[in-house]
Amino acid sequence: MLIREMTRQECLDLVAENHIARLGCTRDGQPYIVPIQYALAANRLYSFSMPGQKIDWMRANPRVCVQVDTGTDRQNWRSVVIHGRYQELPDTKQWHRERMNAWSLLEQRINWWEPGGLKPGEQPVAGTSPHLFFEIEIDDVTGRAASAG
Repeated sequence: MLIREMTRQECLDLVAENHIARLGCTRDGQPYIVPIQYALAANRLYSFSMPGQKIDWMRANPRVCVQVDTGTDRQNWRSVVIHGRYQELPDTKQWHRERMNAWSLLEQRINWWEPGGLKPGEQPVAGTSPHLFFEIEIDDVTGRAASAG
């Protein structure tokens, strides 16, 4: 098996081809990782969530890591790691344009609101939507690719 470093463009192409990633965040030295659905545009990942642990943790520490990978078998795979910064897109006049951009990018995929729009168990009926949109500005992206040698 041969392993090589991917170029920045190869990394971004892999991220653009996919829509499910693993989001890593930390709080008080404790790591937490969860799947997210995302859309890539203009050096940002856009995503959507219900309030909960990952949002609380990213509010406390906006430095995050995102991992995207593909593979056909143990010898043929590609993996990208993104380091970036969380920014919430609140439902306010100031953030309206960016929020609508996130929504329009995400809704291009079937079931775009999963898994971010679902929580385990019964949820109370709310008078307003508790859903949150957020972006991750990409600071750094690296990747590796393996192929049978």
